[in-house]
Amino acid sequence: MFRREKYILFLICLIVISVHSCDNLFSPKLDTSTSSEIITDQKTIDGLFQNFKYSYTFKDTSVYSALLTDDFVFTYRDYVLGYDVSWDKQTELRTTNGLFQNAQKLEVVWNNIITQFGDSVDVSLRRSFNLAITFNPSDIIRLNGFADMTFTRNTPDDKWKIRKWRDESF
Repeated sequence: MFRREKYILFLICLIVISVHSCDNLFSPKLDTSTSSEIITDQKTIDGLFQNFKYSYTFKDTSVYSALLTDDFVFTYRDYVLGYDVSWDKQTELRTTNGLFQNAQKLEVVWNNIITQFGDSVDVSLRRSFNLAITFNPSDIIRLNGFADMTFTRNTPDDKWKIRKWRDESF
């Protein structure tokens, strides 16, 4: 009998130690990472694209706004009307904010860079992308295409920003 009580006591101690040392599955640890650990300093073109993806994923207009120069121009082809449509930074921010407000989920995937040329302060780039816009589970729009972008910065130590973006999605 003494041996059995010792064994039960040993098991109880083992269970208490195990439960105490393990994370509680029903109460996961709080994520203490901050957006500053995800957002880059935009000192590289790749960092700018990472911030772009972040802004769409988390629908963050302040991060998105910081990607664009003050003289930013967005252009797309209206195939129904048969001509190009362009707008400035303020219109782009209002349009993007409307998208962020109305979509449940946005997923942007930046694919291969097709062409890239320029120097340490001005770069032109053509890159393919996929964008999934989920308005609700039964209304998902998928866009594929190319982004022709011009990036600029005043000095090689400054952040890259988008000056021009021609969207060629289909």
